[in-house]
Amino acid sequence: MFSPRAFAETDLRWLDRLFARDPFVTLLTVGADGLPEASRLPVLYRRRDQHIELSGHWARPNPQARRTGPAKVLVDGPHGYVSASWYLDKESAARVPTWNYAAAELVGQLHTFTDEAALSELMQQISDSFEASVGQAWQFEPERDDHRRQLRGIVGFRFSVEQAQITAKLSQNHPEANQLAVIEALDALSSARASELAQWMRLHRAAADG
Repeated sequence: MFSPRAFAETDLRWLDRLFARDPFVTLLTVGADGLPEASRLPVLYRRRDQHIELSGHWARPNPQARRTGPAKVLVDGPHGYVSASWYLDKESAARVPTWNYAAAELVGQLHTFTDEAALSELMQQISDSFEASVGQAWQFEPERDDHRRQLRGIVGFRFSVEQAQITAKLSQNHPEANQLAVIEALDALSSARASELAQWMRLHRAAADG
């Protein structure tokens, strides 16, 4: 993923924010025919200092479930169009429109597993995490035969991250007056997506101020 130097982030707290916002990622591998393969998957995200690991599962018929080794994961963040008309210096600086966004690309090693105990533990962790996110309490129950039988239809994976490339293109290359004008214009759109992007711009400004 091309990441202009002005927008590259090394603070892994931005990666924490991206996964807290949306743990539904794109997993990329190379297929047996040499062509790219992609799956859209929810994952569990764990970070301890610089060590990052993702875990999740595929449906067993997914060809990607037979892949191990090098892989990439794309993490989505907020994004949106920025009109040049919002900049206060649009005429004097001959400003043009752009697209603001935050995203990450992770490079690492993919490991698969199919043993029942590991899959059972994974499903319990997934249900605990995502049920809590919607205020519910459904649980995977490994002592139930009908729940355990469901494990035969999946293949689990762990993705050990070796490199994290984080991009936060949030108008930080503009004068403060332009940044504040863009935030105000996004808020005025009264859309959830625009408001979220404006909030991320505020977060980035606050982080830059220390």
